[in-house]
Amino acid sequence: MKNWRRWCGLWLAMAGSALVAAEIPKAPPVSANELVVMGYYTGDGKDLQRYDFNKLTHLIYSFVYLEGNELAFRDQAAEASYRRLLALQETYPHLKVMLALGGWGGCEPCSEVFSSAENRRAFAQSVKVALDEIGGDGLDLDWEYPAIAGHPGHPYKAEDRENFTALVQALREELGEEYLITVAAGGFDEFLQKSLDWQAVTPLINSINLMSYDLVNGFSTVTGHHTPLYSTDQQTQSTDNAVRYLLDAGVPSQKIVIGAAFYSRVWDGVAAENTGRYQKGKHVPGLKYRELKSAYRAESGFELAWDDDAKAAFAYNPQQQRYATFDTPKSVKLKMAYAKRLGLGGIMFWELPGDSDDGELLDAIYSVKSAE
Repeated sequence: MKNWRRWCGLWLAMAGSALVAAEIPKAPPVSANELVVMGYYTGDGKDLQRYDFNKLTHLIYSFVYLEGNELAFRDQAAEASYRRLLALQETYPHLKVMLALGGWGGCEPCSEVFSSAENRRAFAQSVKVALDEIGGDGLDLDWEYPAIAGHPGHPYKAEDRENFTALVQALREELGEEYLITVAAGGFDEFLQKSLDWQAVTPLINSINLMSYDLVNGFSTVTGHHTPLYSTDQQTQSTDNAVRYLLDAGVPSQKIVIGAAFYSRVWDGVAAENTGRYQKGKHVPGLKYRELKSAYRAESGFELAWDDDAKAAFAYNPQQQRYATFDTPKSVKLKMAYAKRLGLGGIMFWELPGDSDDGELLDAIYSVKSAE
């Protein structure tokens, strides 16, 4: 119980501290009804009783793939899982249910297939057929990544940038305004600068789902914060850094949806200096948020900490030389408060099954969304 209270003190503290970087102009107020809360979902649709869908606006089934030049489910079981999500709309008519294409490791043929106007048109037509015949409210494009290196071995080329624009144009022409088109965008500088033509793409889509997580990732040999709100002297990549770039590029604030992580990133062999931050280490598998409390405990040797510059939580175990970085209720509250303050579209997260059984992270997001 004592340790539980300590977690609550560290993680559930109200996000009332002053937000930094006040020089970003404050946008017109956004009402709670306008703010989106988008949850990605990879499950089989048999655990849906765990979640309060009144607190979500969008549920994004992850993932569908390319079969030739057409959209396809991995198998019949995957389509059945998606249909279970669609059935939620009978109880929650406000809920938008979407398909996501690709994901990390799921878009190997994208560079080649989307190089052709004929293939782009065929793909757009297949998306329309799927949404019309099976159901759903739109498509999230999660190509990781156009024009820059993504998953090891996946082809990419500079022309992907203009081909991505042409793909979105084909989709909008085929889907009309009836369906949503969103883009899962890398939250790091190389993607922001090289992957997409923001001026061409933004008018055609409903939102940019900014993956402001994995900013240090499985390829990083130095620790840091994987989903911080703000940059620090040691780490430029952050949610705020990406939002500033998009605003400077002319993206309307309400089309920017920032990201939260319902999981941790972890490194071993990390020196104790700076409580493990910005030190060399070996990346190892992380944990879902719902597993964190039992793993990162003081009794197990972990020090739970908060970086007030980054507005980010982390943990370090000096005996194990293990460092972990993650979102918490406190950090996601700050992210939603930031979105409200800047007039952004809202928040999205990867992924819903990572939350605790009592929905701590989603509750924290919703508490700020719904506050006056």
